[in-house]
Amino acid sequence: MDKSSINLAKPKLEELSHEQLVQLLNEALDRLKTANERIEALEKQLNSTLPPKLPVPFSVRSAEDRKKRQKDLDKKNKGKNKPLRSGQIKSQEKIAKAKRLEDVYPADVDPRTCSLSHTRPMVRIEAGQALWVAYRIYRAPNGKYGVVPGALGRSEFGLEIILAIAHQVYALGLSFDKAIALQKFFQNLDLKKSQVDAMLHQLSRVWEKEFESLLKLLTNSIVVHADETSWSIKSVWAFLSEQSRVILFGVNKDAKTLATVLDPASYKGTVVSDNAAVYGKFSKSQKCWAHLLRKAIKLTLLDPKNKEYTDFADGAFQIFYDSRFLQKNQSISHDQRNAEIVKLDDRILALCSVREIEAEKLEDPTADSFRLLRGELLGLSMRQELFTFVSNPAVAPTNNEAERTLRDPATARRVGRTSKTLRGARRQTIIHSVLESIRTQLQRYTLQGVLNEIASWTTQGESCFTKLMKSAGLTPNESSVLDKLFPNKGKPLPAQLAAS
Repeated sequence: MDKSSINLAKPKLEELSHEQLVQLLNEALDRLKTANERIEALEKQLNSTLPPKLPVPFSVRSAEDRKKRQKDLDKKNKGKNKPLRSGQIKSQEKIAKAKRLEDVYPADVDPRTCSLSHTRPMVRIEAGQALWVAYRIYRAPNGKYGVVPGALGRSEFGLEIILAIAHQVYALGLSFDKAIALQKFFQNLDLKKSQVDAMLHQLSRVWEKEFESLLKLLTNSIVVHADETSWSIKSVWAFLSEQSRVILFGVNKDAKTLATVLDPASYKGTVVSDNAAVYGKFSKSQKCWAHLLRKAIKLTLLDPKNKEYTDFADGAFQIFYDSRFLQKNQSISHDQRNAEIVKLDDRILALCSVREIEAEKLEDPTADSFRLLRGELLGLSMRQELFTFVSNPAVAPTNNEAERTLRDPATARRVGRTSKTLRGARRQTIIHSVLESIRTQLQRYTLQGVLNEIASWTTQGESCFTKLMKSAGLTPNESSVLDKLFPNKGKPLPAQLAAS
């Protein structure tokens, strides 16, 4: 049958005979067989160009290859010096490095009745150099253990090292790197940043109770100097009294924070501060004269030819000098002193009322500053917040002490050397406050003096701040003020570091 007689493009099956249908089927089968043979040939050609299949999973083969390479490398480096091992050093290796052994027995116990419990290696500073000392801790029959002098919890570094670093970082404002470099240069002590961080966190945990005592002493002080400034995290706030130094880092500069530390509703002492609105609810206040006089000086510098500005500045300075002389004059009676304060207020009224104080803002910025300064002085005089220091010799007329305390934190903020987390701010708050408060208890603030003071806390069972609380008849707060200021403590320290 001629193929051309069949329409393969669009055959009409109903028009084809049985023989034609069989012929079509056979031709289709032949074409399918040819196509399958072609596909097999192409697959063989393609497989010849691919890499052989892996006999094992890829991850298993990779692991075996790494082991083989490491084995070959070990054979190649056999006999050569191995690099220094990194990681934690075992206690036995530390004990082997010890320059001396020292026995430590429990207090008030016969050493002959004690048995050796364990050996504790520690890094100490002796004769200006760091060295390992192995302390053999003995245990008494009653369960008491010997206490290593100058040890903080389970730390392997002596308290003298921890305090030195805390002073360098927080009192001097050095970075971790510089503090580590100083220890390396002077004491030949190698430290890591992680070790310094752990030391400071442990010290802050141990001193939390002392910080709470400082807050209690602050709220019962006769005079408190307060000042605040911005910081990397929120603000830094300083509260200074005769026995307590509280410097808060990373807190809000608002009335809620102030009420948590020094509640205006309950505090009966005198607060020395600037004229910020947050300090406006205390019953007794002394506003800083230095702030007011600096504003008067600024006016004379902005417009030196304006006689009104120079006369105002001269009058303000003269009133301040006279009030300072009156404060130091102890020969006059209480009634005479109050009468002189009334005269000083009258002089303020006369100085500020050289002309009417405009109610609206002036277009000239300098003239408007003059208007605001006269209104500020007059308002402070009417609220009796200018001459509180005249009737109380313990009150200072300026807030310079608190400003000096915040000078270093403000400098650290400008150069970016501040804490970046609330956990770090909480730590700095505790350590800086306790160290500065210890300074008030010592005639000479030295490392050895601080060590001796803290050693007395251990022997006497209480700190100097706890003693001051008891002598004043004060009891600890029922709840932690520190946790209210810093509700998020951050990640807790390991138990062996937090132990005290």
